[in-house]
Amino acid sequence: MNTQSLPATSLPRKIELMDTTLRDGEQTQGVSFTPMEKVSIAKALLQFLRVDRIEVASARVSEGEKEAVTCINEWAKQEGFADRVEVLGFVDHTSSVDWILSTGGQVINLLAKGSEKHCREQLGKTLEQHSADVLKTINYAHQQGLKINVYLEDWSNGYKDNPAYVYGIMDTLQHSPVRHFMLPDTLGVMSPEEVYASFTDMCQRYPDLSFDFHPHNDYGLATANVMAAVRAGVSAVHCTINCLGERAGNASLAEVAVVLRDKMAMDISIDESHLVRISNLVENFSGKRIADNAPIVGADVFTQTAGIHADGDQKGGLYKTRLGPERFSRTRSYALGKMSGKASLKKNLELLELDLSEEDQKKVLARIVSIGDSKQTITTDDLPFIIADVLESKNYQHIKLQACSINSGLDLESTVSLRVDIKGDKHQITGAGSGGFDAFIDAISKVLGRYDYSLPRLADYEIRIPKGGHASALTECVITWDCGSELRKTRGVHVNQVFAAIFATIKLINLQLHEMELTVSK
Repeated sequence: MNTQSLPATSLPRKIELMDTTLRDGEQTQGVSFTPMEKVSIAKALLQFLRVDRIEVASARVSEGEKEAVTCINEWAKQEGFADRVEVLGFVDHTSSVDWILSTGGQVINLLAKGSEKHCREQLGKTLEQHSADVLKTINYAHQQGLKINVYLEDWSNGYKDNPAYVYGIMDTLQHSPVRHFMLPDTLGVMSPEEVYASFTDMCQRYPDLSFDFHPHNDYGLATANVMAAVRAGVSAVHCTINCLGERAGNASLAEVAVVLRDKMAMDISIDESHLVRISNLVENFSGKRIADNAPIVGADVFTQTAGIHADGDQKGGLYKTRLGPERFSRTRSYALGKMSGKASLKKNLELLELDLSEEDQKKVLARIVSIGDSKQTITTDDLPFIIADVLESKNYQHIKLQACSINSGLDLESTVSLRVDIKGDKHQITGAGSGGFDAFIDAISKVLGRYDYSLPRLADYEIRIPKGGHASALTECVITWDCGSELRKTRGVHVNQVFAAIFATIKLINLQLHEMELTVSK
């Protein structure tokens, strides 16, 4: 990076990350963490992810909140993290301070009004009156031994509408024992240009003070705004896990950490190897699912889908960047589907330590593309099923299943309607049975009798899905048939287990009809 062309405030330096998942993140619609969930997340954030600070609650909310904050503070004190646990407090002189002290807390984040409009219309007070109230609470907190940070709520609109108000409250508080002045874009209305201009002004006007930026993501600009604020000179940035927060949420901690490290060469404390694990933890506790394409932590962001990309990686890592999965304890994968090419298949075969001939690879790839055309998801775990099915298949086409509809219900007989082509003759038949497969056997047996053929007895019937399989995984059905002098096994693969069994049956019928033809020809 050519740092000579950057302003002095953009040169590499330490940037603190404060995570507010447990406070601001709980303002997400429908999210409420239990005390034990809060404790688990707090431990993960400080001990494993190594964030610099965490904001864990708002004072005076509930007894459950008090229980959670007390537990977090007790653990943090034992582990040496006590001064890194922060609680939002209000301008109420003693009430918030006493509540925080009763939980063993050491830091208050005092919520003051950062806009003249909020001060006048919500509080009904003048700048001088509100500033006096804020100082009164600060002085009490300081006397009680708390460390103090101050939020200027709705600072972004306050600065835009009446900067003189912002300067006025800052002038009053600048010599008080406040460690961080925390400037929020409460409604997520700023652009990067506005962030840079306003923070440059604040940092230059008050050069001896430390400023935090608290962004929201209403315009999808939170991460870009963080970059602008850091260029302007802020010393800390507030984030949440998985963008939790009111409305469109807050800045993503994963995105901010990686962008500051990669794009701005800033010194941050985050241990990237734990980002995905903690993202999953918060996803489970919050009930808010993250998008599969969410940067860094999404399920699909290190998956190459196009065959041409897999080919480029195979030949020279052409589609790999600094943003590699290994940094985050993840692995790159190559999707299998209708866009797969030979390189995609080879990458998955390497992962499974399997080796197929070129001819067999072509057959397997053709089956993968065919399955992908039906919008089925194929995973590496599905691949052995497909390979086994393809490699044991013969190209006998004495019977072709052209259409099949199955109806089943609880405490109702299952029915099936089939359309099949047997040796060039087309048949449409129906059947009934105790289940979908039984109804299929009933229907197909009716027409096979016309060709002097009857299905052998089932000796065994086995259904399998891949280890760790998901609800949409391919299903493998292996049927063992009692053919008199021998037992024969056939296999079918499909996402629906009944159709997997039907394909295994069609395979046996084709084999035996072929053998019957060979016997007649002799």
